[in-house]
Amino acid sequence: MRNESLTPETVPASLVGLSPPISPVTSRHPRGTLVDKFGRHVTYIRLSITDRCDFRCSYCMAEEMTFLPRAQVLTLEECLRIAGTFVDLGVTKVRVTGGEPLVRHNAIWLLERIAGLSGLKELVITTNGSQLDRFAAALRAAGVRRINVSLDTLRAQRFREITRVGDLAKVLRGLDAAQAAGFERLKLNTVMMRGVNDDELIDLVQFAVDRAIDIAFIEEMPLGDIGHARQSTYFSSEEALALLQTRFVLLPSTETTGGPARYWRIPGTSTRVGFIAPHSHNFCDTCNRVRITARGELYPCLGNNDAGQLLPLLRAYPSDDGPLRAAIVRTLGIKAKGHDFGNQMSTPQVVRFMSVTGG
Repeated sequence: MRNESLTPETVPASLVGLSPPISPVTSRHPRGTLVDKFGRHVTYIRLSITDRCDFRCSYCMAEEMTFLPRAQVLTLEECLRIAGTFVDLGVTKVRVTGGEPLVRHNAIWLLERIAGLSGLKELVITTNGSQLDRFAAALRAAGVRRINVSLDTLRAQRFREITRVGDLAKVLRGLDAAQAAGFERLKLNTVMMRGVNDDELIDLVQFAVDRAIDIAFIEEMPLGDIGHARQSTYFSSEEALALLQTRFVLLPSTETTGGPARYWRIPGTSTRVGFIAPHSHNFCDTCNRVRITARGELYPCLGNNDAGQLLPLLRAYPSDDGPLRAAIVRTLGIKAKGHDFGNQMSTPQVVRFMSVTGG
């Protein structure tokens, strides 16, 4: 199966020139920042630096993948230009993703330079943990403040079945290395799947408590055709919360890490338990983020197909960021009011895999 995304022609012609109607009189945000037509302030980007991954997680991609040719992937210098332009436009948080970002050659070089951008407040990374034992110390030295590690099970055989090729022991060594490196926060990301790992949610929270790290449970999202309807494996945040409350006292918290997770505290511990619920608790009204794929597509909404194309502008204007800035602002004009994953569980409307969009 090919790792495909959508071409520029998927953007409706009527929306190509649409810009957000921002007025300095009515906007509460500073001039020069990114505000969409619904008044949402974009301060956070998720930048994928590769579509490649050393795992083949069943909910994320097909088992047999054809990855993008090198010429169609952003260079590291182009990734830096994109990040710098967004920061100039008021973005304060950059999350580097993939695929698996740490399989990208010279990823540390890029992270060091993004961390040095004036105006950036936070550089974070999402990883499957497979390379952390090699790179944890270098990531911390580069300026990465927080790391999210995808971990869906604590059982070695089940881990291999979910990832198809992964080694749980290697990921756990990576967690050890990350904790030793002294990041401000570490968080586990767990995709909840009925009949796959829903019997481990309590164990995963206890694992996080024992390590004094955070954990976030994510409802499975219908992105790409993975060979089965996700209705059969969907597990809601409400079910997870009720299950966890049979073992733990969970107190609601107003804390945020700048993303969509809603957090709960376990008294007597430093662990926060988060829930990312794109189905049961749609968070679109407070969305503050956009995503850039490894081939330079700017997706204002994870759950919609409309995108702006940044790679052609980067290469057509190698020393002029003006057209890039204009395209970013213009693409913000097509940011949807919300997504509707609930009606897409059996037949995904978003054809790209999660590994293409960026985790």
